[in-house]
Amino acid sequence: MKTCVKIIPALIAVLLLTLFSGCGYHNPNVYTGASKVIYVPEWKNRTSNLNLDSDLYRKLTEWFQYSSALSLTKEKAGADLILAGEIISIDLPSLAYDSADVASQVKVKLRIRYVLKDLKTNKILLEIPNQQWTDEYTVNASSSTNETSEDEALDSIVDDICKRIYQRTIAMVSQL
Repeated sequence: MKTCVKIIPALIAVLLLTLFSGCGYHNPNVYTGASKVIYVPEWKNRTSNLNLDSDLYRKLTEWFQYSSALSLTKEKAGADLILAGEIISIDLPSLAYDSADVASQVKVKLRIRYVLKDLKTNKILLEIPNQQWTDEYTVNASSSTNETSEDEALDSIVDDICKRIYQRTIAMVSQL
């Protein structure tokens, strides 16, 4: 009986230490601060890919849904921040050729720029003037497969871009 009396306070102490010490892990994809509305105007698309700006906005919307405290809008009225950007260029240089001198591997290069600004103070929180993202894909004999591979590579790049924009936005908004 005396052993149980001595163990119970020790167990309580260990439990309390565990609850209050935490491991220090922070998920970079979760923002739990004050609610913010972010105005995202249509990004200028300087490429020949007509839907690229729409795809980027759709992916940004998907990423920002991870946080219930941050929301995107296409209306400036009532917004706290603005996230404006431009799709500068897209390039498809060949990397490898087969025996018939036909490209067998291509790299998609997408360049963008964007800025995150506090609308109340006019302070620029984040400015990325020129950032390039790349992804490679293999060219197959069928042209429809090539287009699919290129689209998949571009989708991957757009998702990576939007994830990074989301994470950088969370980091900047957390400091406000």
